[in-house]
Amino acid sequence: MKYDVIVVGGRIGGSVSSLFASENDVDVLMIEKNSEIGIPVQCAEATSELTFKTLGIEPSNRYVCSEIYGVKVHSPEGDHFQMKPSDNEMGYILDRKVFDKSLAIESAKAGTDIMLKTTVKDLLIKEGKVSGVVAKHLGKTTEIEADMVIAADGVGSNIARMAGINTLYGVKDIGSCVQYKMVGIDVDPNYMHFYFGREVAPGGYVWMFPSENGVTNVGVGIRNSDKTAHHFLTKFLSNFNGTPIEMNIGGVPLSGPVEKTYTGGLLVVGDAAGHVDPLTGGGIHLATSCAKIAGEIAAEAIKMGDTSADFLKRYEEGWKREIGSTVKNSLKYRKVLDKLNDKELNALIRFLKGRDLDSITSRSLLGLVKESPSLVRHLRSIL
Repeated sequence: MKYDVIVVGGRIGGSVSSLFASENDVDVLMIEKNSEIGIPVQCAEATSELTFKTLGIEPSNRYVCSEIYGVKVHSPEGDHFQMKPSDNEMGYILDRKVFDKSLAIESAKAGTDIMLKTTVKDLLIKEGKVSGVVAKHLGKTTEIEADMVIAADGVGSNIARMAGINTLYGVKDIGSCVQYKMVGIDVDPNYMHFYFGREVAPGGYVWMFPSENGVTNVGVGIRNSDKTAHHFLTKFLSNFNGTPIEMNIGGVPLSGPVEKTYTGGLLVVGDAAGHVDPLTGGGIHLATSCAKIAGEIAAEAIKMGDTSADFLKRYEEGWKREIGSTVKNSLKYRKVLDKLNDKELNALIRFLKGRDLDSITSRSLLGLVKESPSLVRHLRSIL
């Protein structure tokens, strides 16, 4: 069995890579370890219209659960401010089960072959380059050759590590997350809610995302705590009367991309590459953007007959041009947020309440000096 490209992982990074490689007329096999693409859900399911612009498709009612016009950010003391995107960009809450499967369907229509319930046990290496995989499918182990492989197998990617790329994160770099889908939570249907505080979600936040038919995604992401994410979510929900109908658990890389996302015969995409916003933990749009580049570069490499590291380096150069500044700025903001105590968070959210974020300058921050000089020092470092 031989393919031009093998993609390991059938979530967004894998399906989008497969889609754009197949659309560029190369033979692609996508391997997924689960028996059904899209299950289990592993994120909070929020994205923006930029995702669909990147894909070149219109959002569908089949997987868009609600439209989002803005966010409400809540302080530890219960105050909040509200903001909308400056460019009026629409946000969406997705049904990831349907969305992920829809992407895989589009990829299959473009020509991608898909193997479900298949685990990659090892890589084939030839002349110093990745040249295929050793896969176990329904109890049978098979060598599948390919000119190159795309690793889209999630945070801490085993595939990338088999190829000599370090994808391991420290404990402080991973957000521990748990989410319920809940019935009976009264929340604005067109706004996402974020709750901050050391006692609410140390190193992260609680979210409430309105879904559909009275269902709300309620979850928490934390870092650097001796207590579990489930502990903090249970504590937060003690103030509500909602009923959970689904529970999802996962880990999110929050320290930026891995040091290297390519080697001879291999590209790394999505969570496997750390293509996640370090501030919000959101990864759908970033993964989509980078996976599109990966699929296109893979196809180009096949047609050029050059899958060397020197050629594939242009993938990393491409995604850095596309999302590099966004990730860098988000990491800077997150590090500042990590330094703020609850008193400073309360002061910041009171200050932001009712303000246009684009109008905030170093001069306007002087009003915070008397209330919280330390907060102003933190904020000046990012202005």
